[in-house]
Amino acid sequence: MKKLIHPITIMMVVVTLILSLPILLPKKEDKIYSNNVLRQQALSTNMLPIPQDYNTLLRIMDNPENPMSQAKIALGKQLFFDRVLSRDKTQNCASCHKLEEGGDDNLPTAIGYHGLANPFHLNSPTVLNAALAKSQFWDGRAKDVEEQAGGPIQASFEMNMTPKEVEERLKTLPLYVDKFQEVFGEAISFENVRKAIGAYERTLLTRGDYDRFLEGDNNAISAKAKRGMALFISKGCKGCHTGMSVGGQSVQRFPLRSYFSEYVGLMFSPDLQIRRDGFPFENIGGFKGREDRHYFRVPILRNVSKTAPYFHNGAVKELGEAVRIMSKYQIGNEFTPKQIEEVVAFLETLDGELVGYTIED
Repeated sequence: MKKLIHPITIMMVVVTLILSLPILLPKKEDKIYSNNVLRQQALSTNMLPIPQDYNTLLRIMDNPENPMSQAKIALGKQLFFDRVLSRDKTQNCASCHKLEEGGDDNLPTAIGYHGLANPFHLNSPTVLNAALAKSQFWDGRAKDVEEQAGGPIQASFEMNMTPKEVEERLKTLPLYVDKFQEVFGEAISFENVRKAIGAYERTLLTRGDYDRFLEGDNNAISAKAKRGMALFISKGCKGCHTGMSVGGQSVQRFPLRSYFSEYVGLMFSPDLQIRRDGFPFENIGGFKGREDRHYFRVPILRNVSKTAPYFHNGAVKELGEAVRIMSKYQIGNEFTPKQIEEVVAFLETLDGELVGYTIED
């Protein structure tokens, strides 16, 4: 008596063969660009170098609703590092945005007032180059750094202050009373606290090897990094990670692609049940982006090698794994280990140091 093959087994075999087709077919060679063509490919999509002087910075960064000035930037810097803005005076903006460590805190989730963690297990996006972005926060709900600056101050699990409490506390400090009058020509207000911090954050731009390459130094980055840059451009990464900040210019769906084989795997493997909410990793905290529709602000990739762990809830520790996930679930073309190494080498060229702008009025 012949043993019948279960229909599900047949389905699994068919699915496996279909998914194997891309592996069986010959692969196209990766594109190779000359230095000048590679540079032009980047510049043509607005992946521009960070300015070196303050006048150029002003043309790019100044906010008509909050004009930058030497005194305003200095006031914003003082507030950025002052713990007086938190209820128990233990937190400041720099607590979660360490400028010397990539502009974030390198924690899976932000920790604030009385050791409270972000209730959605969200980690802190970098503040470095953030003013170049078109929106702020993981869901892009704030339009600029001025608006964003007020959020953590008020959040109960971060600095836990109300606008009125901030105003009343600062008005007891003569130094701030005088400085706000000098800068804004009026008494202390929470709106002007946000504006001062925002003006300072607009100067927190970084330059590195990538910028020097864009400006014509062919030896600024390695051959391996150039191959990674070519992959980044030709495979479609630059479609979302664009602009001077190499990201932060749009809100996009993530993940963009799903795979039937993984849904089949969820049916048969209890170990994969942690992969909930459609993410390619455990969605600790349950956050699903804007309006719970999987839309996230595209992360800024400058200094990305210094801002682990990755994704909104810090679920991925290694940059190479983050690159693999993005190649598979966003562009639908999972990179090989060699390609991942090359792209990581390119991303490391995006590391940089704060530009020491000579600020003049």
